[in-house]
Amino acid sequence: MTLLTLPLKVNLDRVQFTDEQFYQLCLSNPELTIERDAEGRLIVMSPVGGDSGSCEMDLGGEVYIWNRQTQLGKVFSSSTLFKLPGGGSRSPDVAWVELSRWEALTPEQRQKFPPIAPDFVIELRLRSDNLQTLQDKMLEYLQSGVRLGWLFNPQNQQVEIYRQEQTKEVRSLPTQLSGEDVLPGFVLEVPLFTD
Repeated sequence: MTLLTLPLKVNLDRVQFTDEQFYQLCLSNPELTIERDAEGRLIVMSPVGGDSGSCEMDLGGEVYIWNRQTQLGKVFSSSTLFKLPGGGSRSPDVAWVELSRWEALTPEQRQKFPPIAPDFVIELRLRSDNLQTLQDKMLEYLQSGVRLGWLFNPQNQQVEIYRQEQTKEVRSLPTQLSGEDVLPGFVLEVPLFTD
């Protein structure tokens, strides 16, 4: 038997899914990475290349090592989809949730798409990513309750820092980032990105 692969062609602006239908859609299509914005529009994400995947893992690894030492929360990979209180279902490249907030979820909530906004997120801009789209995503995170977010932009050698009720801060690389009161004691030395 030959498996025929066809492109996904759906008018995503007109399809509305309940939370359970969206969950089943994702389970039925494990080869796809699908997000949903706050208006319910589906977003099919492209896979990352080797350089971006390695950078994403490096960033997540730093947060993981800090968390393993402090035991203050849970770290999540880009494969984890969070059902945000603001209505979207998003997969940050790296996410962290404070332990008491995570433990307040039921076992079923933890098993499915956790209905919680992470306390901290990282997004890494790919060459194919539209910067404004990612900036809008970061604002959606803040509106859903994310307390601190970093958007890395290798193309411009910058990082954008997002905090609750504050203006976005943009820093040129290399720089040193602090987890502030969200990730206490966490410090990340960020070099220039290389091609």
